[in-house]
Amino acid sequence: MQTTDISPQITRPARYLGGELGSLRKDPATVELTVALAFPDVYEVGMSHLGLAILYHLLNARDGIAAERVYAPWPDMATELRTTNRPLTTLESGRPLATCDIVGFTLQYELSYSNVLAMLDLAGIPRRRETRSAEMPLILVGGPCAFNPEPLADFIDAAVIGDAEEALVEVAQAVLAAKQAGESRERLLERLAAIEGVYVPSFFAVDYQADGRIAAIRPLREGYVKVRRRFLADLDGAPYPTRPIVPFMNTVHDRVAVEIARGCTRGCRFCQAGYIYRPVRERSPGRIVSIIEDSLAHSGYEEVSLLSLSTGDFTCIEPLLKELMTRHADDKVAISFPSLRVGSLTEGLMEEIKKVRKTGFTLAPEAGSERLRQSINKGITEADLLDTTRSAFALGWRIIKLYFMMGLPTETDADLDAIVDLAGQVKRTGKGTPGGADVNVAVSTFVPKAHTPFQWEAQLGIDETLRRQQRLRDGLRQKKLRLKWHDARLSFMEGVFARGDRRLGAVLEQAVDRGCGFDGWHEHFRFDAWEEAFAACAIEPTWYLRERMEDEILPWEHIDCGIPKSFFAAERRRSRGGDPTPDCRGGKCHGCGICDFETLRMRLIDDVHMPPRPPAREQFTPDQEGRYRLRLRLAKDGRARMISHLEFMNVVQRAVRRAGLPLRFSQGFHPAPRISFPDALPTGVASDAEIIDLELYRPVEAEEAVLALDAQLPEGLRILAGALVDWRTPAPATSIAASVYHVRLPSQPPADLDDRLAAFLAAEHVPALRDKGDGRRVEVDLRPGVVELKRRQGELILTLAKGSPTLLAGHLLGLEIDQARRLDIRKTDVRLVEGAAGAGSEEKFHCEPL
Repeated sequence: MQTTDISPQITRPARYLGGELGSLRKDPATVELTVALAFPDVYEVGMSHLGLAILYHLLNARDGIAAERVYAPWPDMATELRTTNRPLTTLESGRPLATCDIVGFTLQYELSYSNVLAMLDLAGIPRRRETRSAEMPLILVGGPCAFNPEPLADFIDAAVIGDAEEALVEVAQAVLAAKQAGESRERLLERLAAIEGVYVPSFFAVDYQADGRIAAIRPLREGYVKVRRRFLADLDGAPYPTRPIVPFMNTVHDRVAVEIARGCTRGCRFCQAGYIYRPVRERSPGRIVSIIEDSLAHSGYEEVSLLSLSTGDFTCIEPLLKELMTRHADDKVAISFPSLRVGSLTEGLMEEIKKVRKTGFTLAPEAGSERLRQSINKGITEADLLDTTRSAFALGWRIIKLYFMMGLPTETDADLDAIVDLAGQVKRTGKGTPGGADVNVAVSTFVPKAHTPFQWEAQLGIDETLRRQQRLRDGLRQKKLRLKWHDARLSFMEGVFARGDRRLGAVLEQAVDRGCGFDGWHEHFRFDAWEEAFAACAIEPTWYLRERMEDEILPWEHIDCGIPKSFFAAERRRSRGGDPTPDCRGGKCHGCGICDFETLRMRLIDDVHMPPRPPAREQFTPDQEGRYRLRLRLAKDGRARMISHLEFMNVVQRAVRRAGLPLRFSQGFHPAPRISFPDALPTGVASDAEIIDLELYRPVEAEEAVLALDAQLPEGLRILAGALVDWRTPAPATSIAASVYHVRLPSQPPADLDDRLAAFLAAEHVPALRDKGDGRRVEVDLRPGVVELKRRQGELILTLAKGSPTLLAGHLLGLEIDQARRLDIRKTDVRLVEGAAGAGSEEKFHCEPL
């Protein structure tokens, strides 16, 4: 998408810019197949998803294939696209989705399904498979929700079930071969059905009984009876991207993310991921260290997240963590674990984690009582939890988050009260912690998922969910603890679609037609519209929350996750008796049927061999006396003018890290880089005069530093000048007395513009309304911040000590603020207070003292 296509009213325009460092745009002349990797949620959520990043780089590594990204536009941008009749396009090349060969959606969450249909609508791609022509893209889905893709079955051509690294490449090759051979869509689908792990919904028919249950799932192709999940046998040998795309804006997970293991053997009976990602496959510590080293060098991130379903279970976690801290602690790079299992945490691990800064500390007991934890096979005791939290508080953590579920099978009010009691005990383990200790309690509602021992269980309805939430709220309030809960209506909808069938496709269409979208976002979720959609289709949604019979045909019966239904049924019976199933990592095999013990097997790696450490370089320490200031003048143009001030700061900070400049940091628990920025430039305004100061702990050659840093800046940002100045020189925000802006006049400026300028300068006060960005406007006085106004050769020249050039230009030209934001405005210079330029730097920076 071009920056000129983005309305000034659009929030967070950086979502739609593309061109981020690390993004790849191939020459169209070399591309035979285009794959749009689509994430049905907003950019900052999608950019945090590791799976899509892996597939992006894997496909782009292939000659002739271009993988490009597209995310669900926020409602204001979606409205803009509809109003202007423009299609949804990819970020890399602005290619309309309808002209791609494949559009592949990742399904991470059931409440994103409405966005899938909305994105098809915005792309001009017919929703239903049978109404699309052969020229339309192949619509593909994958991800955990693809293990029951039936609610979307009428809208998709195929689904990749399981690990996609190899399967998606094979799908792309099949589509390319069919395209080159001029084959029909039906023949292409036959090619795809021959690929292991690829499900083609049109090759199955579903019959229903009078009571609504499924009577049969009939295969329509001989030999195509079940679709077995695709497995990646060796994680360590799989390609992994080390040049991550670095967004302009902050994303949900703004860090280097490395998958250290895939799969889990704990066997928690509610956990779909624990079953559909078996067996455990670890990546070697040496490979992990190399990936992190390269990723940090190419990104400039200051945090690394070690990803797996249970990171603490990783075989070599302690030596790995110690090695990472040895290599990166001096560079102020923190290590975080998104998933910590009680019992796998040791004081040694926690000591390493806190060396740079204490990242989040979340523990998931799941249930409050020992009985219920035994039933779900959680495998931790109250004593385990209290020992862990006691250690965390003693090591300096002040807040611990506890995550529970309510509505688990056989749960009673006594189990709910046990959550309250356990949370209170955890808080008491922090008694005496300097600064105080606190506990945050988060409780979600249990949603039965396909391919788990609890896939047959009933789910709580809305009223009962609200009752239990209130009981927890009341109990925790008495102990002065806070509760964060999941909206009962959202859990209800998730449960309906998690175990839904093809009949829900009609409901989904009705809901999207009624304006539903971004259903996982409270501010956009419209339960009333969903109720209308169910009513219009004569479907009672609570029917999908009922308990299923074990001999009942389930909607996902023809999807083989690798574990037989009989194993899940046996685990369900064990749960009712409170019988544990031990972790097979170090004990007896569960007999779940996943492993063939040859190619497909558990792969645990205990080899702690590490790659050579890079040559040691001088590091900043707080007691160093050296203080040097490097002053830079930057240009901000093109797409970069559409990034906000905070985003601009992030881009520069990460570029400085990548350039390896000897930057000083603040002290304390959260060390921050010492970089001084000017006052915020309005979004959409270009600049040739952004003055930035870097505080260094040793001197550098200014020219070398400028070249190193300029090479790390994304398109639209460039360094115009650089010079070392006295470290006591005032920071830009305090040393800039005024900024000069050039505003290109519209083709027909007001006839009395000269009179307006004179009247403005003669006035003592000039009131105007300023938009606060939240729908409110406040009155401000424009006159005090204006130093000088000129009109020259089709331009206004504004010299401002403070204030918005956009607001001032709009006022002078008689424009509404929306129109003013479309003006071509450029900051061309700054004027500094006397002595603020730094000795000898005035000429380099074209800055004249005011």
